[in-house]
Amino acid sequence: MLSVVNADGSTESGSLIDEIVREGARRMLAAALEAEVNHYIAELAAETDGAGRRLVVRNGHHRPRTVTTAAGPVEVAAPRVDDRRVDASTGERMRFSSKILPPWCRKSPRISEVLPLLYLHGLSSGDFVPALEQFLGSAAGLSPATVTRLTKQWSDDH
Repeated sequence: MLSVVNADGSTESGSLIDEIVREGARRMLAAALEAEVNHYIAELAAETDGAGRRLVVRNGHHRPRTVTTAAGPVEVAAPRVDDRRVDASTGERMRFSSKILPPWCRKSPRISEVLPLLYLHGLSSGDFVPALEQFLGSAAGLSPATVTRLTKQWSDDH
């Protein structure tokens, strides 16, 4: 996330609109994860053990983790599932794994795609427009003159 360092040393991170977008992204991601888990549990509701108890149930939430997205860092607590089913062929317990937010995911795949483009286009040729266009979705306001002006302004300030 970008931070602005003021003359007195204090920092500002983003603007109000950025905070609103991040909060919206966090809520949407949380709702999508809840819906995914609810669908998984509903599909397997008929599976029970010998005593008639469900084999697949909710089990709270994982610890919150930060995921880097195009909207910035978003903290999310993914729902947990207690899946007690056993695979008959291997003898191993079956596990729920989110297709939306896999356990290893710490950043959006789009972020991973853009970083090499920023490096290849920006650092090697000084042309940031193609890379930023991939990230921002449009080249509006990203002319070479604008990027050069902002770079000069930044270097003068620092």
